[in-house]
Amino acid sequence: MSATNSATTVATRQQLPQVNEQGLTAEQVTERIARGQTNAVKSSTSRSLADIVRANVFTLFNGIILAAMIAVLLTGSWKDAVFGVVIIINTGIGIITELRAKHTLDKLSILVASDYLVRRDGKDVDVSHNNIVLGDLMWLRSGEQVPADATIVRTWGLELDESMITGESRTVRKGEGDTIYSGSTAVSGMALVKVTAVGEHSYAATLTAQAKVYKKNVSDLNKGINTILKFMTFLVVPLCILLIFTQMHTVGGWHNAIATGEWRQAVVSSVAGVVGMVPEGLVLLTSLNFALAAIRLARKNTLVQDLDSVETLARVDALNLDKTGTITDGGIIYDDFIALPDCVNKQHAMQALFDLSNEENPNGTGKAVLAGLGEQGFSGSSDLQRVPFSSARKWSAVAFHDLPDEDRNGVWYMGAPEVLLSGLSQQYPDVLRQVNEYANNGMRVLLIAHVPNAPVPADFETNPQLEASAVPVAIVLCSERIRSDAEATLQWFREQGVRCRVISGDNPVTVGAIAGKVKLTGDRKPVAMDARELPSDIDELARVLEGVDVLGRVLPEQKKAIVQALHTQQHVVAMTGDGVNDTLAIKEADLGIAMGNAAPATKAVAEVVLVDSKFSHLPDVVARGRQVMANMERVASLFVTKTVYSALISLGVVLMGIPFPYLPRHISYIGALTIGAPAFFLALAPNTRRYIPGFLRRVVAFSLPCGIATGLSVLLSAWFIPRFMHWNVFASSQELFWLRSMCATVLFLMGVYVLARVSQPLRSWRGWLVLAFLAIGVIGVCIPFVANFFAYGLPGGVALAYLALQMAIATVLFVVSLLVFRRFLPGWMKAGISQYKRLKKN
Repeated sequence: MSATNSATTVATRQQLPQVNEQGLTAEQVTERIARGQTNAVKSSTSRSLADIVRANVFTLFNGIILAAMIAVLLTGSWKDAVFGVVIIINTGIGIITELRAKHTLDKLSILVASDYLVRRDGKDVDVSHNNIVLGDLMWLRSGEQVPADATIVRTWGLELDESMITGESRTVRKGEGDTIYSGSTAVSGMALVKVTAVGEHSYAATLTAQAKVYKKNVSDLNKGINTILKFMTFLVVPLCILLIFTQMHTVGGWHNAIATGEWRQAVVSSVAGVVGMVPEGLVLLTSLNFALAAIRLARKNTLVQDLDSVETLARVDALNLDKTGTITDGGIIYDDFIALPDCVNKQHAMQALFDLSNEENPNGTGKAVLAGLGEQGFSGSSDLQRVPFSSARKWSAVAFHDLPDEDRNGVWYMGAPEVLLSGLSQQYPDVLRQVNEYANNGMRVLLIAHVPNAPVPADFETNPQLEASAVPVAIVLCSERIRSDAEATLQWFREQGVRCRVISGDNPVTVGAIAGKVKLTGDRKPVAMDARELPSDIDELARVLEGVDVLGRVLPEQKKAIVQALHTQQHVVAMTGDGVNDTLAIKEADLGIAMGNAAPATKAVAEVVLVDSKFSHLPDVVARGRQVMANMERVASLFVTKTVYSALISLGVVLMGIPFPYLPRHISYIGALTIGAPAFFLALAPNTRRYIPGFLRRVVAFSLPCGIATGLSVLLSAWFIPRFMHWNVFASSQELFWLRSMCATVLFLMGVYVLARVSQPLRSWRGWLVLAFLAIGVIGVCIPFVANFFAYGLPGGVALAYLALQMAIATVLFVVSLLVFRRFLPGWMKAGISQYKRLKKN
């Protein structure tokens, strides 16, 4: 269907200027569509499905585990290869989460897919975004986003916000012949433009492609895990080779091993050491917890676009909020019109207020005024000249001349009181005092000023200037609806140690009053400041910000500077926003949070999107991030401890030339009960402690002593038990079976000790968790099926007594080793242990 056929003639709309241009004909439109010269853009990301699958399948972790699993399967001992299931689960989670991100990115577009008014065959018709064609004549009105690059044919005071393109927040007035780029937004006026570039050739398409590039951020947690994996790669290969040679020697050498088939047992024993050194459960649990966090947040209408940003959620200690949409719900109510002494005729001043607000696309305040005055019988005037409201000027104006009522003639201004008053030649301290009194009570205050019977400048619309001779004639009062959940949400952030600042373009006194109503700073009165007084130097700005809670009259470029200043003080900054002028600040922040009703470009660069635009979801966002990171630090200590003792045991076996003290299935059983399953419960436990960088240092500081103590306990058991029991484990498979069962029992006990240390304080459900898995482990080996599957048995008679003695010795050795090794640890590791203990109490 052609664009013209699908378009519908606009029957009812605000009055458009009369123009002679005819625009494209239906035949020309059809021809351009056939040539593909439409504004449709193919939606795709930089990563295809094949790329995603390849990136998640061919990883270092998967390579190590897969090689070990294949080696075990070649021996025919499939029971010892159960650890390989982790590859499937971990890879599946990675692919699913990244596909989810791809799906989200594919739906993003910098341009809002809405209808636009174009002129074809001499008529104005509505056309969808994708059906705009090259050469179209298009009306661009206030509030609309430019859908394609174009050149201005005629303009009626058009002003554009080009912050998405240039980073410059000030609106730019455009004249005939000027080029405008897709992605910018009309903030006032209107224009008739000719489309010069469409689709993928437009400027916005380039920005969209950049925004859609999938960027995998690496968190402190993943960075630590990757460091461990890289270290293990260099350690695993030589240790695995040495283990194979050692285990072949224990079964009579290569010739005998191959002849008798004992090589299979040697390979399985070697794999037991390799698998134990790889923290496969940690990789799995990290992916699972990030995914679960995203799923739980999604159920509360919060979209996490980058799973690794979960760590940033946990570290946030500075939150910059916009007043509208967070503390207030964006709704504005017209309250009162207060005539000042210089007001000659109140009715005429109120009519001027209605005309000032009656723009083609009025803002929220304008709509509230129109609704309030409309109920009182006011309607719009004709034959006036207009300067639309600009966020850069912070005022609008209308001009009348040759009216019968002479006191209505001249120029009327409406805008921010302090801006208008500062531009007048005469001082009005009483008016300013009255404005501040209202603002201190949380009112939104506007000022009406009038230049009576003044000739209207010829360039009034094209080069608007505030006449210094204007006289204040009225104060307009409006108020904002405060969200019912704002006070409770801000209280939660205060309790969690997050410093909230309100950054707004409104009067700082007004914003400060509203912030006080919701107890932004608790019982203390918020400190408010006009952003126009902020220093431009970043370091000086950082110093000033430490004592400021509310900033008003903030220009968009200042938002980015504020984030940069907070970074100089080592703050982790979250930034909320909804407009394109927030994009730079959101990109600069450690965590960008976009409202669901935000501009698509803003949502494209944000890590988190509050789909229903509810500020009350932010505590859930931050709490979920803190829960994942704080708990993952606990469980990472379990996995890294296993890595340390597995490496030490493997090295000890090589040096002592003894059979490996346990099988891969043993480590699967013990790891599941002392690490894997408990870690799952610990990782999902409530925890709101703010994450502190240094994950790897603290984990290593805890795990190294515990791993060494555990490894020595198992190695000494493997060395002394055969000698005490007079067993020849090299010749007797039965005696080797009992030795491995006894060493596995010692390892299980040491694993319970480490679990208990990680789970502290134990006077809680965590203590019961440790006891539960201890009981499950003991009961499990007493069940014949479980014992047979895992090749586990408890000896009787003297061997059982010696096992009890060995476990007691191992316990003492474990405690002594921790105390001894701690004395020789470097300072950074001692500091890490102390910090770990302090944080674990939370």
